[in-house]
Amino acid sequence: MRSTVSPPSPNLQPTLRGDTLELRPLAATDFEAVHAAASDPAIWALHPEPTRWQREVFRRFFDSGLACGGALVAVERASGGVVGSSRYYKYKWLADTREITVGYTFLVKRLWGGAANHEMKALMLGHAFGVAGIAAPGGGFAHAAWFDVGVGNLRSRRAMEKLGGELLRESPADPLAGTPASVHYRITRSQWLQRLGQ
Repeated sequence: MRSTVSPPSPNLQPTLRGDTLELRPLAATDFEAVHAAASDPAIWALHPEPTRWQREVFRRFFDSGLACGGALVAVERASGGVVGSSRYYKYKWLADTREITVGYTFLVKRLWGGAANHEMKALMLGHAFGVAGIAAPGGGFAHAAWFDVGVGNLRSRRAMEKLGGELLRESPADPLAGTPASVHYRITRSQWLQRLGQ
């Protein structure tokens, strides 16, 4: 018989530490540091909102992260500097279906092509999936994690494929809602644990 009791809600703002990055909850006082990391136009060139490097545009992005309750700041452990951000959002946490979306991720350009993006996503997936040694208190056991990526953001799409994301659906642009055309990748907990050899 299936349980009708929903599990406790996940901790959407953990502090997670990897080899080179620490992810911690976004705070209102982080605006200047996070905007400084995001102020390079090259970061947003392939993004559906390519002007996000501009202060007034970035302010909307930043405020939406605070409002969602799942935004994290990426801090480079060696320097202590802010180098990006990401967030958990749009989660479904029922007894039989536990899914969460990870996205709104960016990193400073000097960390592109290295291990930083993979480390950030691995920390966030590890927390969502309850991987021992990664999950902070309140970490879930999500069944699947979703990633929404703009159709034309080829760099992010390649990164998702390297991570093992499975492209399952596409969404057309919705001018009324202000949402761009997107593709949606999924990684299940069993797929992730298999990649980790667990």
